[in-house]
Amino acid sequence: MEGKSTSLFSHWEKTVFFDKIDLVIIGGGIVGTNAAIRLKELHPGWKIVILERGTLPLGASTRNAGFACFGSMTELLDDLENQNQKEVFDLLERRWKGLQRLRQRVGDQQLNYYNYGAYELFHASEEYEFKQCMDKLEAFNQVLKEITGIEEVFEVKDQRIKDFGLAGIKHLIYNKAEGQLNPGRMMQELWKLARSMEIEIHCGVEVNQLQNHDGGVKLWCNERLQFSAARALLATNGFTKRLFPHLEVLPARNQVLITKPVSALKLKGCFHYDKGYYYFRNVGDRILLGGGRNLAKEEEQTDEFGHTDIIQNKLKQLLSEMILPDNPFEIDHWWSGILGVGPKKAPIVERIEPNIFTAVRLGGMGVAIGTLVGEQAAEYITDIV
Repeated sequence: MEGKSTSLFSHWEKTVFFDKIDLVIIGGGIVGTNAAIRLKELHPGWKIVILERGTLPLGASTRNAGFACFGSMTELLDDLENQNQKEVFDLLERRWKGLQRLRQRVGDQQLNYYNYGAYELFHASEEYEFKQCMDKLEAFNQVLKEITGIEEVFEVKDQRIKDFGLAGIKHLIYNKAEGQLNPGRMMQELWKLARSMEIEIHCGVEVNQLQNHDGGVKLWCNERLQFSAARALLATNGFTKRLFPHLEVLPARNQVLITKPVSALKLKGCFHYDKGYYYFRNVGDRILLGGGRNLAKEEEQTDEFGHTDIIQNKLKQLLSEMILPDNPFEIDHWWSGILGVGPKKAPIVERIEPNIFTAVRLGGMGVAIGTLVGEQAAEYITDIV
């Protein structure tokens, strides 16, 4: 008799890899992987499966600039225009604690983590913005000392402008708490740890639909794969609306470039410009530069990878006129990543259906808060089950 369904998967594959799953996590980036690791610590007997639709984690986890994402002064001032002070500094504390947790979990050597700090640039035409920062400098430092234990996190470093070879820049504000890392190594080490704990990671599996079914969750995937799990965690960040359009998470595409090696490169550290909309750093003797989505906000509100001329042209202009005015350079590679943003910067960690949970909307701060958000989701699920 002919069977009820046809699948590209064999009986062995379905019964070994996709049977009796206690938790399926959709999204294999920093949040999903940390959630899996923490849940395995809390429930050693659970079968936990991570589904990643890409060959590597798509989205932002391995496509960012490798900043620790602690935050610049103008970014904080901008946040204070849209949120109250408690919300802004509570989130900043989570960013700090999340970064420390990531460093503990993976290790600085494995992360290629370096605490070079970060510099915020102020063009000669931005004297008003610089004065706003100066007015808040002492107050911010008092709050940040309580959060980080670091004296004077922010301080003016105008004397370093010539050291870096920057053109058109009048002021620099240094941030002692910022650092840089290798996001590829970060995810490589997290996946290595997850697999050592017998957490299964399946790449190339895209979930097209999921819903509560018979006390659990049923999933429909590509390659005509269907299976069930006891519960599911959505860690898809900028791609969340593909599965749950009602959630307040919007995709935001960021475009990034890296140069070929630059002779006698003077820059070392992380740099922010224009409220953090532009960011650059050294990667050895190369310059990595990204941002500019404020130039085409509607066009960049997409979960499709790609590039736009207006942003590419602006990034090349910044390289030639401000960052490397006296150095010839060649662009080696372009790429883009997808962030998850919304009306508030705070992540969404909640149960959206009886057996479906979510940990999304990292707001471009995934490196800083992703570990903490993943672990928060794991503990939230544990409390409910």
